This record gives sequence, C-alpha cells and structure tokens, in this order.
Amino acid sequence: MQRNRFIALSVVLDGVLVNAAIIGAFFVRFSGELPQFNFSAYAALWPLITVIFLVSGYIYGLYEPERTEGAWSVARAVLQAITLGTVLIAAVAFFAGPRFFSFSRLVIVLAWVFELVALMGWRLVVLRFTPIQWPEQRVLIVGTDAVARELAAELAERGEWGYRVVGLLADDASFSPEPDAGPVPVVGIVHDLTEVVDRFEANRVIIASPTARRESIEQMALASHVRLEIVPELYEIFIGTVDSTVSDIPLMDITRSGAPAWFVSAKRVLDIVLSLLLLVLLSPLLLLAILAILVSMGRPVFFTQERVGKDLGRFRIIKFRTMVRDAEKDTGAVLAALDDPRITRLGHFLRRYRIDEFPQLLNIFIGDMSFVGPRPERPEFVDRLLLEVPSYRERFRVKPGATGLAQVSGSYATTPERKLKYDLIYMYHQNLLMDVQILAETVRVVLTGRGAR
Repeated sequence: MQRNRFIALSVVLDGVLVNAAIIGAFFVRFSGELPQFNFSAYAALWPLITVIFLVSGYIYGLYEPERTEGAWSVARAVLQAITLGTVLIAAVAFFAGPRFFSFSRLVIVLAWVFELVALMGWRLVVLRFTPIQWPEQRVLIVGTDAVARELAAELAERGEWGYRVVGLLADDASFSPEPDAGPVPVVGIVHDLTEVVDRFEANRVIIASPTARRESIEQMALASHVRLEIVPELYEIFIGTVDSTVSDIPLMDITRSGAPAWFVSAKRVLDIVLSLLLLVLLSPLLLLAILAILVSMGRPVFFTQERVGKDLGRFRIIKFRTMVRDAEKDTGAVLAALDDPRITRLGHFLRRYRIDEFPQLLNIFIGDMSFVGPRPERPEFVDRLLLEVPSYRERFRVKPGATGLAQVSGSYATTPERKLKYDLIYMYHQNLLMDVQILAETVRVVLTGRGAR
C-alpha cells in the first residue's frame, strides 16, 4: 500500500467512523432509539463535527505517517486527537445555543470511547497486516558512544517504518580507519559530514551528546541541508521541546520546516485585508507626507529599490524618499549608518516614526512582503552576508516583512548578526499571537520613535 493511499484511507475511515461512533453512542444511551429532539442537534452539526475531528487528527499527525513511529506513538496520537475533538465538540454544543445544547453530554462521553476504540483499532490492524511502503529515511548518527549505538540499534529494529541507518560518524580523535566491529559501521568523521551525507544519500542526521559538539552543530545545520536532530541533555530541554522519541530516547528537531500551510494562508488573507484597510485609513497622512517631500526635497517622492525576498527572489520595494538625490552616486551601495549625512532633516523625521515605510503596504497587498517577517535586504548586501554571516541563508525561507522582531527590538543601525538572531527567533517560533505582539510593538515604536535613531 502506498503512502498517499494510506493517508486517503485514514481521512475517509476517520470521517466515517467518528460519525458511526456518535450514532452508536446515541443507540446505547437511548436503548436502541434515536430521539428526535436530541438527535436533531447531531444531525445539524455532523459536517462541522467531521471537520473538527479531521483537523484534530491532522494536528496530532494522524495523516503524516512519519510522525507516528510505532504502535504506542499511534495510540498516543489517536488519544490526543480524539480528546481534542471531543472537547471542541462539547464547546460548540454549549455555545451554539439552546437547540444544539440538547446534544446529550453522556452521548459525547460514550462517543469518545467508541471513537478511541475505532480509530485506534483500525490503524493497529492495518499497520500489523498491511505492507505499507513508508518513505525511506537514511539516517546518519553523529557519535560512537553508548547512546549513539543504542539509537542505531533501535532504528535498525524499525526497518518496516523506512529507517535505514547508514552509519556512525566519529570525532577526529576516536576514529579508526579499520572497519567497525559492531553491526553499524563507522563511516567517517564529523569533519567530513557533508561528504558522508552526499555519499550515502542520507536525509536525516541525529547527533548524540550535543553538549560535546555544540560548536559544530551550527556548521552541521548549514552544511548538511537535511533534517538535523539531537539527543537533548538538560540544557536543550530547558530551552526547547522534545519533538519525537525512539524507544525511550528523546529527539529534538533543530531544522524545523517552515510554518504550516494553514498559517501561511491565514497570514496572507490578513495581509491583504489589513493592508487595504490601512491604505484607506492612512491616505490623509500619506498625502501629507507626499506634499512635505515635494516642498522640502522635490521629486522624486517615492524611492524604489531591488530587494531580496523569499527563496532569494527579487522584487522592488516602495518607500518614501528620505535621502538626498543620487545618495549613492559616489559611494555605491552602503548600509544606512547612525547620523547618516545623506538623510535629510525631513528624512530623519520620516524614519524616526517609520512613516517612510508606509508605502510598503502596496508591496504587502500584492504579495511581495508580509506585515511581519525578516526585513528585505539589497542584493549587494545579501551576496556579501551570505558569505560572511553563518546561517544568513535561513532568513530567506519565509516572506520578508514590513516590520519584524529585529525592528521592534533593535535600531536602524544594529548589526546584521544581531538582526539575524531576532529573525531566526521569529522564524522558529512564529504564530499569529507573536505577529499581533510585534505589530502592537511596532505601533508603539512608530508613535514614540524608539529604536529608530
């Protein structure tokens, strides 16, 4: 059975079984009858109920087979998804009004039991008797100590889930060119990580004992371009969360993928609606800024410049002009500095209150940018910083923003390295609440001028 067919089967079966479990709960609760008054609440809500349970299943990875590694992992994910779905259904029944509140609470409890048995049961049966072709995960383990070898042994026993341990990487001092005597060979040293990954076509790297290799982890993340995980010690657990386990060995993913599709879509809708609304509301201020620039600095009013966006794509950013004409005629492309002599008196005012950024609402509306994200930089600077600043390429995995964590936490003249730290903090922890907090802080910066000088 192919992976996509398994996912489609999961969605269809879950939708059918959830509703069958609820109907079964009605039969049990009312001794084989379906009372019109109580059952009508379910009849009106069943499409929403189905969607809620499927979304709950998606949240806990029921439709991503790679996230459920083993029977216990499947059982735990089903339990979490069913519980979340049941709580949400109870909340909907309560807040939907008197008619829907007739949904029997005992039916909800019984349905939770039936759904748990049904959704967990069919999965365990299918996983036991059906030859599912899981995507192959070629794992390279960094380390040769007891934890690394235990991890290799556990993964080797899970071959039916697609795991293939290609070998271990040793530290330079402990590596022996002789073939390793254990079941999993030592295939190289940490220094040769990129070459070993390419040679064995590994797509997953797990680092045992990360504390001993903390200085190398960032280089590994930059060099390997594969999923990178660590076996966390107390320090890592204090500052992060465990993403998965192999047997009783916890793993933390430090090369997380981008934001989920629903978040990207929701953010895009909000960008369109909010940018259009602000263009209308701020039109008097925009017209006043245009007149002030014409009177004090003359034409041109707007300043467009090529910037680098998501996936290193190019676009032209729109801003109010704040510098003298031909500001870079003699110097070429240079970053704005503190007390930059090229910035006019009006330009300082516009920058202090971020008014020069307002025309970027057009960039947001057409999709070049988002409200929140890493600030877009010029190609000349990007080319240089990609070579000079470790991890700088990471910031281009998301759409650039008109404002960001770096902008509300730093200043115009803060260093690229410091900005990058803020950008990565945002990327790895972004959510709608964080976006709202950054936008609120941006309003405060605009009104007070804090951080712009």
